[in-house]
Amino acid sequence: MRPFYTNSQAIMTTTKQPILFLSHGSPMTALGGDELSRAWATLAGQITRPAAILMISAHWNTRLPTLSGHIQPETIHDFGGFPESLYQLRYPAPGAPELAQRIKQHLTEAGISAEIDHHRGIDHGAWVPLRILFPEADIPLLQLSVQPERNARQHFALGSALASLPGENILIIASGHMTHNLREYMQTTGIHPAPETKKFRDWTHAQLMINANEPLLDWLHAAPSAKFAHPTPEHFLPLFVALGAAGAQRKSVWLNGGWIENSLAADNYLFEQGGLDL
Repeated sequence: MRPFYTNSQAIMTTTKQPILFLSHGSPMTALGGDELSRAWATLAGQITRPAAILMISAHWNTRLPTLSGHIQPETIHDFGGFPESLYQLRYPAPGAPELAQRIKQHLTEAGISAEIDHHRGIDHGAWVPLRILFPEADIPLLQLSVQPERNARQHFALGSALASLPGENILIIASGHMTHNLREYMQTTGIHPAPETKKFRDWTHAQLMINANEPLLDWLHAAPSAKFAHPTPEHFLPLFVALGAAGAQRKSVWLNGGWIENSLAADNYLFEQGGLDL
């Protein structure tokens, strides 16, 4: 077994993959050189190569859970106002249409209606961190959408239906953000990070590290300043897919990540199924 080291701790893994929650940061993070990309680079050197990657991105929102099924998905530059060099980047990973069909069957068996989009490309919530984690872009990749009109418990159930995938050497990455108040991000005056943002971040981090699912699942009511930290929920919902896949007996490891412009919390987490002892 190969040891996984992070934060001076060791987790033993074989071909059973962990589940990740990543704050995907600004598209500029794809170029490297900031605290967030350095956290991903450290992670990249510690995880084993998966057979495939399932990415749940905050930047793909649908009414029903939807899987990408294109055999060679294009790189989507779903942002504006950045340097031209960023729009030249590509992440030409192969798709995984057969895996999409199989995951859809998993969801159907769990009573969850799902669809496959055979034209969908890879958005920046996926390819920005993947350029750092797996720069060769040679691992089959597919995405699963989030449903902003559905709640945390529904996304947790979605993740629970995917719990067998890590044991098949499939890496599940939930890509969102610990906090995502873009109005705060754009403000040039005031306290940064805002006290409300820091309260929410600290509360969420504490719940994750003690595996307290129930408060998290009721986050809109239980978390301090929830609506301030997330005026809309799509960047927080991927976390619950990760938690559902990891299960109640998970081991949670914080991977750092820092702050984006001292305004958006960019924490990253690794979850191991089964509560392995360190």
